Amino acid sequence: MIERYTRPQMGAIWSERHKFRYWWKVEREVCKVQFERGLIPEKDWRAIDQKADFSVERILEIEQEVKHDVIAFLTNVGEYVGPSSRFIHKGMTSSDLLDTGLALQMAEAGELIAEQLKSLIEVLGEKALEYKNYLMIGRTHGIHAEPITFGLKFLIWREEIRRHLNRFEQALGDVKVGKISGAVGTYQHIDPIVETRVCENLGLKAAPISNQIVQRDRHACFVSTLALIAATLEKIALEIRHLQRTEVLEAEEYFSKGQKGSSAMPHKRNPILSERICGMARLLRGYMITAMENVALWHERDISHSSAERVILPDSCICIDFILAETIKVLQNLRVYPDNMRKNLERTGGLIFSQELLLALVNKGLSREKAYQLVQKNAMEAWNEGEDFKGLVMADDNINEYLGYGEIERLFNYDELLERVATIYRKFEKED
Repeated sequence: MIERYTRPQMGAIWSERHKFRYWWKVEREVCKVQFERGLIPEKDWRAIDQKADFSVERILEIEQEVKHDVIAFLTNVGEYVGPSSRFIHKGMTSSDLLDTGLALQMAEAGELIAEQLKSLIEVLGEKALEYKNYLMIGRTHGIHAEPITFGLKFLIWREEIRRHLNRFEQALGDVKVGKISGAVGTYQHIDPIVETRVCENLGLKAAPISNQIVQRDRHACFVSTLALIAATLEKIALEIRHLQRTEVLEAEEYFSKGQKGSSAMPHKRNPILSERICGMARLLRGYMITAMENVALWHERDISHSSAERVILPDSCICIDFILAETIKVLQNLRVYPDNMRKNLERTGGLIFSQELLLALVNKGLSREKAYQLVQKNAMEAWNEGEDFKGLVMADDNINEYLGYGEIERLFNYDELLERVATIYRKFEKED
C-alpha cells in the first residue's frame, strides 16, 4: 500500500517520489470512479486499491529501457498489482496523468507561497506602524526631494504585496485544473463524467475544453505572477541595499556575531541577503519568458514544453518560496538608524523646504515663474556655497517683501507632514 504522508516543504513537493505519489492518486481516483460506474469488477478494484505501490528506483530503471516515464511508472505499479492492472490508465493518455498530477503539485506548492505572502504582509504592516513617524528624506532620481517617513515605504510595499496575493490566488486557481479527456481531448475512450468526478474528488476543476494537454497560458500566468512578486521583493531589497550604503546608512541588514563580510577586508558588513534576493529575482524573470514560449505548441500538442517545465515550474516555486523567506528575515531583523535619517534629512541645510517657500510666495500673489526664480536663486547659493537655506531666505529683501520672519520660520517644520502621514495611515486602517 502506498504510504500515507503529510505535506512536505517546498523542495520535497517537487521530488520524484512526491510526483509519483500524485500520479498514483490520479490513477487510483480514475479507477475508483470507473469501479463506481460498474466498469471495473470489485475484485480487480480491491486488488488495485490494496496492492498498488511503486519504487522510484525501479521506475527509473524501467525508463532507461522504454524511454517513457509514464509507461515506466505504470509498468512498475502493474508489477505490484498483477493482472488487475489492465484496468489502470484505461482510456487515458499520458497527459491526463501528467497534467492532473502537476495541478495537484502546483496547488500544494501554491498553498506554501500564499502562506509566505500573508506572513510578509503581516511583517510589513507591523513595520509600517513601528516606523510611522521616523522622519527621513525622500529621494527622487537618487537626489534629496522632500521629507517622508520610513513607515511610508513599508506601507507602500505592504499594499503592493497585497495586490500580489490577489493576483496569485487567481493564478493559482487557473492552474488547479485537471483533464481526463484522452489523446486529443475528445473523450473517445473515456466518458466525460469520469473527468468531472475525478477532478471534483481531487479538489480540482475540470478543464472546460482541452486537447492532449491543459493549455499552457494557465502555467505562463502562474509563473509570470511569481516573477512579478519577485520584482517587488527585488524592489524592497534594492531599497535596503541603497539605505545600507556607507554614506547613507539609514538602515542595514542584521550582522550576526561571528559573521564575516569579506575575505580581504575585516570591516565589511555587506547586504548579502538583499543582493541574493535581487539575483534570484532575475532567475524568475527568465523562467517567465520560457513559460510564455511554452504556450505555442504544434497542433494538439508536442513535448517542447515538457522538458522546460521540469526545470522552470519546480525552480520557480522553490525560488519564490526561498526569497519570500529571505525578505521576511531581512525585514524582521532590520537595523534602523533614526539619527542618521535625521542627519541626512538636514544635510542640505533646509533646501528640502523649497516647495513650501515657493507655494507661500504664490499664495501671496506672485506668479509661479517669479516665485520660482526667487527661491531657486537662494537654493542654488545654498547648494553651491554650503550655506543655510533658511538664513539666506531670511536675509533676502525680495522675499521679505512678501513674507515676514515668523511666516518663513513656520514653513521650515515637519509637523504638517506628520499630520498628512497620519491621514494616509487612517485610509488603510479603514480598509483593514
